[in-house]
Parts: sequence; structure tokens; C-alpha cells
Amino acid sequence: MTSTGEYGPLSERKSGARFFAGEYRVRTGDVDQDMRVRLDGVARYLQDVANDNIAAVTFADTDPFWIIRRTVIDVIEPLTWPSDLRMERWCGALSTRWTNMRVRIVGETQTNRFNPEPRPNGLVETEAFWINVNASGMPSRISDGALDLLVQMTDEHRLRWKSMNPGTAPSVEDIDLPDREHVLRITDFDPFKHLNNAAYLEIVEDELVDHPDLIDGPHRAVIEYLRPIAPATPVTVRRSRDGERLLMWILVPDDDGALAVASTVSVTTLANAAL
Repeated sequence: MTSTGEYGPLSERKSGARFFAGEYRVRTGDVDQDMRVRLDGVARYLQDVANDNIAAVTFADTDPFWIIRRTVIDVIEPLTWPSDLRMERWCGALSTRWTNMRVRIVGETQTNRFNPEPRPNGLVETEAFWINVNASGMPSRISDGALDLLVQMTDEHRLRWKSMNPGTAPSVEDIDLPDREHVLRITDFDPFKHLNNAAYLEIVEDELVDHPDLIDGPHRAVIEYLRPIAPATPVTVRRSRDGERLLMWILVPDDDGALAVASTVSVTTLANAAL
């Protein structure tokens, strides 16, 4: 895995490896005013295909609990509305407690009266670092049955964590952009009182309004989750623009009231991506 300052294509699927496939459709609630599927929309599709994948496999009862540590989203060609989506999901690397799950999203574009001009088909490549946890939320060994299935998909069986984003937020005095507040809604949380992954990326989309050049062409978004955010928690967003890269730190009060990093985000252009 490369850092955010470099572009390295995500791993290809092992030849002949099995994968899970699902068909979905872009809805207007997931697109912006330019008919582009937003990053939070991509996150919702990834959640849907992951849930459908787990429900379809034999180890759904033995390994039902997973949390995401990081998501990488490479928008090679944006998904747009209207489109039909084909999503393919497989394991790109793993260890005994976590996996890198790859999802390829291909959009077959269509036209309608609201978006009548022909457009390229969409292509988004993603990779998520998933940790298997037990009912108490603690990292847990993946069951033998799940490992038997997953190891067939990849030759990388010694996956280790390496952060891609700067984990320490700079002092607000050292950057040009001021902090801003973000108000969370109760609908941003799931039944387990976890902030939904899509809700984090809604914060990113709020910021990208002021940086449209970053998403005009191929781009990579990387979000890493460092600590949970509970309902009613005040959220502060710190951000810094450095050339073709936007960095964001989503901050929440710690036990002493000081701001602590809950999540880090980078959005980078992929000018040198091989299309």
C-alpha cells in the first residue's frame, strides 16, 4: 500500500479466485448537483455489498461482527445518475484477525430527461481494512471456516496495518484554514450507536465543495478511523490544503476535554493514474 502522496493501483484479483457479485442502482439521494455519486454514497454501496456478502457465505454465524479501520476509494471515472452498478467483492490480503477487502464498482450509465447527454461508464476501485471482532467489540481470530474461504482468494496472508494518513493534527495556528464545527444528527448513527461510515464522508463532502478541482478528475480518498464518536458528541473539523492534496482531521473531546483525533482523511488527485 502506498502513501497518500503517491499513487499505486489497488491490487488486482487473483486469477481464478472466487468473488461475490451484486447488482445495484444509483439513486438520486446519493448524487450531488452534477449527478456525481458522492463519497458517502459510495460508502453506503460498500456497506450494502458487505452485508449481502456476509449473508451469502457459510460463516455468517461464526464471524458476524466486523469493523472498518480504513477505506480507500479510487474514483477512476465517477459513478453518475442514472446508472446500474455491478459490484465485485473479494479478499485482497489477510492475516488471522483482519482482511483487506477489495470492491470494484462498475457503473453502466444511462440517460434520462434530467441527464440526457451520454457519459463514460463509471469505475471506482476500493479497499477496506476490516477487523474481525467478537460480541464485545474486541479483535478476534477469524474462524477456521472463514479463513479456509478467504485464503483461497489471495496469496498475501501476512497483512499488517500501516497508516496512510498523518495521524497527528497540526496546531490550528500552523495552518491557513480555520477550524469548523460539524453538527451530527441522530440519523447518522447505527443501532449500535456507532457513527455510520457514510456520515464521516458526508463531512468530507461538505469540505470538497470548496475544493472542486480535487474531484474534477481521477482522485483517491482515504479515511482512517482512530476512535469512536458517540451520539451528541461535538465535532470539530481541522483541514489543510497542500497542492493537490486535502488533509482533514475529525476531532472530538477526550476525557480531559482536549481535542483528540477520531478520524483522518486525505483526498488526492490521481493525475498519473493509469486509466
